[in-house]
Amino acid sequence: MTTLRLSLKDLSAAAYKGLIQTKTALDQGPLNTAIIELINLRVSQINGCAYCTQMHSELLRQHDFENAKIDSVAGWRVSERFSDRERAALAWAESLTNVAETAAPDEAYVPLKAYFSEAEISDLSIAVALMNAFNRVAIGARL
Repeated sequence: MTTLRLSLKDLSAAAYKGLIQTKTALDQGPLNTAIIELINLRVSQINGCAYCTQMHSELLRQHDFENAKIDSVAGWRVSERFSDRERAALAWAESLTNVAETAAPDEAYVPLKAYFSEAEISDLSIAVALMNAFNRVAIGARL
């Protein structure tokens, strides 16, 4: 177990509050909580954030996501447990999380249009960016 390096929540209170306000706005937006938590889990897995991976797995369970589905998130591409809508969101989340390698290609963006409104795609993109920010803060602080 590691020791907390810095309490960014306390030391950068105003900036951290902004992140929380963004999360609150997303929670009140057009996307449902389950899809947000699903992409939060996948982004956290990619970034190797143990704290966030555990937290978002627990939140999915609280929203009645099947344990087997939660356990399959890392292998969603080969799992039959995910809907086409969830697959589109997961592909976009992976693409944005790895944007330096992917450049967010049309192959990841275009499928979103079949399942999400423009406002939902916008919120989904912001949710991915926010989760990446939270992962970096948590990993950097050694949460």
